[in-house]
Amino acid sequence: MADIRLSIKTIVVNVCRLVLAAVFVFSGYVKAIDPLGTQYKLHDYAEAAGQFSIFGVQFSFSSLAPDWLTLGASVALSATEFCLGIFLLFAIQRRLVSRLTLAFMVVMTLVTLWLYIADPIEDCGCFGDALKLTNGQTLLKNLILLACAAVVAHWPLRMVRFISESNQWIVINYSILFVVISSLWSLYTLPSFDFRPYHIGADIRKGMEIPEGAPQPKFETTFILQKDGEQREFTLDNYPDSTWTFVDSRTVQIEKGYVPPIHDFSIVQGDSLDITDEVLGNPGYIFLLCSPHLEQADDANFGDIDQIYEYAEEHHYPFYCLTASTDEHIARWVELTGAEYPFCTTDETTLKTIIRSNPGLLLLRNGVVIGKWSHNQLPHIDPALSAEPLESFEFAQLSDGADTTSDNTLSAATARKIGVVLLWFALPLAVLTLADRTWAWTKWFRRKRRRKEKREKAQSEKKE
Repeated sequence: MADIRLSIKTIVVNVCRLVLAAVFVFSGYVKAIDPLGTQYKLHDYAEAAGQFSIFGVQFSFSSLAPDWLTLGASVALSATEFCLGIFLLFAIQRRLVSRLTLAFMVVMTLVTLWLYIADPIEDCGCFGDALKLTNGQTLLKNLILLACAAVVAHWPLRMVRFISESNQWIVINYSILFVVISSLWSLYTLPSFDFRPYHIGADIRKGMEIPEGAPQPKFETTFILQKDGEQREFTLDNYPDSTWTFVDSRTVQIEKGYVPPIHDFSIVQGDSLDITDEVLGNPGYIFLLCSPHLEQADDANFGDIDQIYEYAEEHHYPFYCLTASTDEHIARWVELTGAEYPFCTTDETTLKTIIRSNPGLLLLRNGVVIGKWSHNQLPHIDPALSAEPLESFEFAQLSDGADTTSDNTLSAATARKIGVVLLWFALPLAVLTLADRTWAWTKWFRRKRRRKEKREKAQSEKKE
């Protein structure tokens, strides 16, 4: 009976351990490959935390957190989560890792409890842009993970090792190196996987459409009326007679309707000329240079940008710079780079969502995203081929790097990216685990054989 209880306890611990490992690895990785997105979410948390006063001076948490600090915290958070998941998976440093996991989940659960009660932001960002959860769903998820972490921390030694203690250092160092390099590479280029509605292959106009029959938002209007010095509130359903005098009214949204994936995309040229439809409806190629804040943009590669603009101008391809910066900052950018392309105004959050680079380049054709590039990896136009139309360049073809097919199934480009991750991370660890377990089993069989030989020898000597 005791053996059965021990067996059940071991199974429960290892199931909890594998659930934690799977969630932590997935959550950590999708944040690691989008460090800027995680940084933006940390800014949202800081702004939601509000302001505080010291000696009568008002401070905000967001103003006290410089960009380099929040970016460093973004990389550190995703790396910690990813590595905890891998260490749990391989049962590395079981006591320490299980306690760190429990502490991590206690903090995260308290944060999500605050989100659920106060509702300062709609999405916690637990899974980056890969998976959106409501604050209620996030709290439920964290409560389940907290329970799993408590079980694992209570019986850490019941986690079955997948690798021997002598080789654990390899998994530790390789995991840390892999996740940090993934974040740094995504900062230099763009996220390996793009879960946002502006991914390569996305039709922006379709992303803005509201399907027929989609639920509409519902509103309720409350009227404040007065009669004989008494004020009361009424709705349209119980609106009183004309003897009541109108004082005030308020309208609140009681039910959210369908919100399309893209609902805030607009391009305004000059003071008020909206050219959104003109840009998205253009059947030809259009270059969009996106920079949320030109005053913070990297100007190291402005020469390559100017070269692309000159090519676009020569071949009559529209080229716009979309920014949320003021006229003063635009003038400063023109002074620094000698830019001659036209500037348009677009929402800051939209630009940050479109591309994780400042500046970054977008190529559209008939409203479809053909290509996206960081300022560090802009497409090269060979001067010898500058007379050729854009159709002749490989980077201007949609098949190059498209993230989804027309029916939203897994594309060949996405499959290749998954294959690269498996090749560079999962495969080496799988080979290491197989070699380690083979060696451990071989040692176990050798020990078992030696013990058997000793017993047989002892029995033989006893008979003699």
